[in-house]
Amino acid sequence: MRIPHIYHPGSIEIGQILQLDDDAAGHIGRVLRMSIGDKVCLFNGQGGQFLAELTEVSKKGVNVQIESFEEHDVESPLKIHLGQGISRGDKMDFTIQKSVELGVTEITPLFTERCGVKLSGDRLEKKHQQWQKIAIAAAEQSGRNFVTVIHPPIKLEQWLSQQSDELKLTLHPRAEHSIKTITKPTEGLRFIVGPEGGFTDAEMLMTKNSGFIDIRLGPRILRTETAALTVLSALQLEFGDLA
Repeated sequence: MRIPHIYHPGSIEIGQILQLDDDAAGHIGRVLRMSIGDKVCLFNGQGGQFLAELTEVSKKGVNVQIESFEEHDVESPLKIHLGQGISRGDKMDFTIQKSVELGVTEITPLFTERCGVKLSGDRLEKKHQQWQKIAIAAAEQSGRNFVTVIHPPIKLEQWLSQQSDELKLTLHPRAEHSIKTITKPTEGLRFIVGPEGGFTDAEMLMTKNSGFIDIRLGPRILRTETAALTVLSALQLEFGDLA
């Protein structure tokens, strides 16, 4: 059986006995039904991973003893920051999960004019926490030892105004450029995808005035969740580590 890959926040040291948090303990005890003596692999998002052995599995919790460290790196050399227009239902969850699997470094959920999701206060904070948990679970599943940062949702104009040396891209079905015609980014890359209704003309003008380059993916119009994943895949194939 594949050794479970589990996220543990905080420091991890060889020889240390750790109590896993409730989410990890529930997964190990109730879902995987693991026992004392079984092995797990822990990571804390700071690089590398730790092999550990279960020393207690009970209703009180799950404890592990750290045995060794492995400098295991599956991160893409291409650092990507996705600005994603917030979509309805589980589309946003799906986009975050699959983007993490494809190696995205950062995601900022964006409120746009055609965004149909209304969130504020406690509901917004809970949704942000949920999205970060989805990113952690996707990192566990895909074997990554770094966790994609899900930034708090902000308005489109706030994100566009952030100072950055990254190459900036946005999608447009009639754009002159494609991913194959842009130069290889040396300072990372950020790209933006609209919500279900797309961007308004005024928002597209804002992206252009903020230094974003229009690119096309092909002749067909893609759904928001398809667009983000297609761009990520194409960028990783062209400049990253997809072969």
